Amino acid sequence: MTPHIAHFTARHRIVQVVQNSIFIWHQESGGVDPELLAEKIRREAAIPFFRLLAGSGYPLEEKDIVVTVHRAEAFKG
Repeated sequence: MTPHIAHFTARHRIVQVVQNSIFIWHQESGGVDPELLAEKIRREAAIPFFRLLAGSGYPLEEKDIVVTVHRAEAFKG
């Protein structure tokens, strides 16, 4: 398994905060599929981030979050 790192931003349709962060994951050999990576980031990083900001009283829809992966590469750090 090779570690990878990605720089991404996530925006919610209503919550007026932009998540600008990195995401680290391990994958088997092969290229990075940007669509699959964006979905993984949405599930594992963006949804928990926006739920933390919005609090438990505000339901968040996954479809309202747009993730943009700016760069992704193998991580040798």
